[in-house]
Amino acid sequence: MTRWGDPVLHRSCRRVTDFGASLTALVADMVATMRAAEGVGLAANQVGVDLQVFVFDCSDDDGVQHSGVVCNPTLEVPGGRDRVLDESDEGCLSLPGAFVSCARPDVAAVTGVGITGQPVTFSGSGLVARCLQHEFDHLQGVVFGDRLSARLRKRLYREASKVAEDFPPGWPATR
Repeated sequence: MTRWGDPVLHRSCRRVTDFGASLTALVADMVATMRAAEGVGLAANQVGVDLQVFVFDCSDDDGVQHSGVVCNPTLEVPGGRDRVLDESDEGCLSLPGAFVSCARPDVAAVTGVGITGQPVTFSGSGLVARCLQHEFDHLQGVVFGDRLSARLRKRLYREASKVAEDFPPGWPATR
């Protein structure tokens, strides 16, 4: 798992142009890694690959499970009067074990293409909305700590340092 501070997490990723066997293998590895880490989403740059692809598997506010793969995503969130912020706790597998409140729009949608190049759209509320935004941000070189105040970012790093020994280099083992 790539950790915050690694350059691949802090720059925009390249668009996916090859929808062949290497992408299929990457996505399978990402899903296995996400599940091994007990996460709800994972971007390719979190496993060190500079490509615009993420996987996710989580439930919405109604308890409906959503899962998928999105390559080359675009994100839509409400603006103006339609925008309602959800200030729930958020964490990141690339800074494991630490969580703080992060305000995000309570609904979101992504469009892009799947692993064979077919158009895909995913949308949801609650955790799904948070996950879609979080993973989209990763592909733009943004970690959720970039969205926090200095005080919350310090708290997040303090929490991460307290549990660092629980997440050694090489965590999580997927094989």
